[in-house]
Amino acid sequence: MGIVEEAHNAKILGSGEQVIVLAHGFGTDQSVWKHLIPHIVDEYKVILYDNMGAGTTNPDYFDFNRYSSLEGYAYDLLAILEELKVESCILVAHSVSGIIGAIASISRPDLFSKIVMLSASPRYLNDVDYYGGFEQEDLDQLFEAMQNNYKAWCSGFAPLAVGGDMDSVAVQEFSRTLFNMRPDIALSVAQNIFQSDMRSILHMVTVPCHILQSMKDLAVPVVVAEYLHQNLGGESIVEVMSSDGHLPQLSSPDIVIPVLLKHIRYNIAS
Repeated sequence: MGIVEEAHNAKILGSGEQVIVLAHGFGTDQSVWKHLIPHIVDEYKVILYDNMGAGTTNPDYFDFNRYSSLEGYAYDLLAILEELKVESCILVAHSVSGIIGAIASISRPDLFSKIVMLSASPRYLNDVDYYGGFEQEDLDQLFEAMQNNYKAWCSGFAPLAVGGDMDSVAVQEFSRTLFNMRPDIALSVAQNIFQSDMRSILHMVTVPCHILQSMKDLAVPVVVAEYLHQNLGGESIVEVMSSDGHLPQLSSPDIVIPVLLKHIRYNIAS
């Protein structure tokens, strides 16, 4: 196993011709895809990995400078694909990884036949003529709460992000993976993501993008999916699902998995 592969806990499942890479978002790890994997592993070669900073990775490998921008994660994704000798893949990317994949695809469009983005946003802050869902004051309060008592913040944030029942398995699961992160790393990652603005690069993304979004999502308003669709440089398609929350592949698999499978198998251009 290569150095990059090992650092990111990369796993290869299945043995299909076509490669699917699954990329998770903030506060989770590759386990967030557990409901999808059984449906694709017989048909595809599936690559899973953890973003640096996830609770499952070695915190000593987290370089605060490298990961102060989303480009650091995009370089990691490209390094993983290179080490695993992947020539082309379908990237299924949740939350921030949708944008990380988009950044990676600008320099290496040949590596991505398409990106399936789930709950992705190029900017979380509201701006003139742009609704991201948050004011700066909201974010400052969120970061302060993380700093003051990380465990208490996790317990409060998990049900809000997941949506639905506070005692659900999905809430417990997200609480667990959130709490697994080292608090100073979690704060740094959250600040990087929530303060990021990647709107200016969208026109440079030429690979086909399938934009999937929950109808109700604390982190990403539905209008953001339409904004991505209007501003991405290549072909794109939007599907708004009747699911609730920012991690619908975990909380509403019965709704979301069939939609993911449809977009994995269907090409916009065809």
